[in-house]
Amino acid sequence: MRIGFGYDVHQLAAGRELWLGGIKIPHTVGLVGHSDADVLIHAICDALLGAANLRDIGYHFPDSSNEFKGIDSKILLRRTMQLIREKGYDIGNIDATICAQQPKLNPHIPEMQACLADVMETNIDNVSIKATTTERLGFTGREEGISAYAVCLLTPLSNCQL
Repeated sequence: MRIGFGYDVHQLAAGRELWLGGIKIPHTVGLVGHSDADVLIHAICDALLGAANLRDIGYHFPDSSNEFKGIDSKILLRRTMQLIREKGYDIGNIDATICAQQPKLNPHIPEMQACLADVMETNIDNVSIKATTTERLGFTGREEGISAYAVCLLTPLSNCQL
């Protein structure tokens, strides 16, 4: 078994859509990034890649490449899963936390779980997502950005139970 950790942060700005966990969340501002800036998916990709010793999301999908400009992060997650499986691993489970002052994310978590489980071709029970605020402290509390943390457990393909 292998354990990985991922972290990502993106700035909030007007004129952008807010994508988290592969779904569009209604909000007055969205995240800024080279891709769709889905911080949750990016943190999960980094956790998966790290667990498999495959470097990080920026190595595989650099923000200097036009190929990834505006890309749907679900495509990056799907490609990450291909890399993980090519190396002989599959998901045991993922545990992730999104830090955002606004909007309230709890109503959207079941849809995020279903979306991510579908993209990663795993059981929804393998994808835990939590949301928290920073009690108005720091850049998150001032609503300047959103961050996400993720840990994952990878198991060898021969032992994986979906």
